[in-house]
Amino acid sequence: MSKSIATKVVHGSQKVDPYTGAVSFPIYQSATFKHLDTTDQRRGYDYSREQNPTRQEVEESLAILEAGTAAFAYSSGMAAITDLFKLFSPGEQIVVADDLYGGTYRLFEEIYAGYGLEFTYVDTSEIENVLAAVQENTKAIFLETPSNPTMKVTDIAAVAEIAQNNDLLTIVDNTFLTPYYQQPLQLGADIVVHSGTKFLGGHNDTLAGFTVVKDEELADSLSLIQKSVGAVLSPFDSWLMLRGIKTLGVRMDKQQSNALQIAEFLQEHQQVEEVFYVGLSEHEGYDISCKQASGFGAMISFTVKEPKLVEQLLESLEVITFAESLGGVESLITHPVSQTHQDIPESILSRLGITESLLRLSVGIEAAEDLVEDLERGLKN
Repeated sequence: MSKSIATKVVHGSQKVDPYTGAVSFPIYQSATFKHLDTTDQRRGYDYSREQNPTRQEVEESLAILEAGTAAFAYSSGMAAITDLFKLFSPGEQIVVADDLYGGTYRLFEEIYAGYGLEFTYVDTSEIENVLAAVQENTKAIFLETPSNPTMKVTDIAAVAEIAQNNDLLTIVDNTFLTPYYQQPLQLGADIVVHSGTKFLGGHNDTLAGFTVVKDEELADSLSLIQKSVGAVLSPFDSWLMLRGIKTLGVRMDKQQSNALQIAEFLQEHQQVEEVFYVGLSEHEGYDISCKQASGFGAMISFTVKEPKLVEQLLESLEVITFAESLGGVESLITHPVSQTHQDIPESILSRLGITESLLRLSVGIEAAEDLVEDLERGLKN
């Protein structure tokens, strides 16, 4: 029986614990597991750095949701990307979307560049830029879509075709839309990464990261890296992720509904210069998004006409919280220049339009009218 994504997020891989029948999959809070006998007969678990039943359940659930062969759960989204880039060797080049999370840029430039990896940053929403950046030593293309924070949309299938023609890997950060709205592996990508801390967990209470692959050889390589490095997701945090994913569908639908109302409000406000939300029909990536995703998500960025309005707005908010991160049930607002993107050089930020006047809003599940009223009060002259 074919199940919809809305059903899959609720039931996960096993639906119930096969050992006890528990509907809420248990937290197997054990570092090690007894061997059955001296003949090396085992239950499938030896040591929780290698595998744990609770972590296995969340990994297999993510693999199902993303239509992948295997998934790997980590202690954070950055840990997931860190392990993933151990697939590459010094002297190899990666083509990277230029508009991306500042922590990812920091990892690439301040850590992996020191190990000899080369990174070329281009606007991947323009496919010709991707093609032009491919060199003899290129090994992969890494992109976010929608991007963070200016919400650019990249045609995943078009990038994957370039990658396949040049024997490259296509890696997509799917944090903003999640598999509930977008499934990059189905569009030709090879690897999907997530900050599970965000929409997958959904409650701003858990750090987690995931990598999902569709190729068994890649899965074997990442399995070796994961168990060797050991930045794995704990049993308790794995359980929190399982619990969060169960409500992913209803949360995303409510957050998206709120986001569209807020984006339309901001679009009409006299103190707002520009609104970046993929769900607005005039967004330059709207048509591509409709082609490759079933929803637009809950992330909005916008610029105010005067930089002084940023401080005024942030200090006046009562419902929306001024904080880093995104994707939870509570609405959060961030100032990228001073928070999430402060490690990116000013020349790059300026070119991308990430200015002092730009704010990023992660829309939660509160009443939309309360969120609009909160923003309206803060934007008053």
